[in-house]
Amino acid sequence: MAEIEDIIDNFSVLDHWDDRYRYLIELGRELPPLAPAAYSEANKVQGCASQVWLDTTVRANGADGPVLTFHGDSDAHIVRGLIAILFAIYSDKKAKDILAKDAVALFERMGLREHLTPQRSNGFRSMVERIRSDARAALATAPA
Repeated sequence: MAEIEDIIDNFSVLDHWDDRYRYLIELGRELPPLAPAAYSEANKVQGCASQVWLDTTVRANGADGPVLTFHGDSDAHIVRGLIAILFAIYSDKKAKDILAKDAVALFERMGLREHLTPQRSNGFRSMVERIRSDARAALATAPA
């Protein structure tokens, strides 16, 4: 999967939004498949117009706190691309770093907000909140 800095750089060199949408869809196609068991009600993200599933794995990391890894899918191509961007920002990161990173600011910096429907923007915010909630829960249950 692409690193967030590479994604931001690639977006900045694409002049037309049609090209950016194609790139977003391409990012979504690179997501690894979600395990069939992960398509559960518990993994479904509420507040998205499309169907979105986020599966979170937490592993201990000693004094540095838990590390979260995310897997996900959506029935919408553009949303799959947004999921890929979120995973570039948050997956395989420490819970405390997840809570410190502002994905919505990056989203706006990339110019995505003004080029997506309000429903997609709200869905993006719902996905961010779900990831942040999982990070808070992982920190709350981590051994002190």
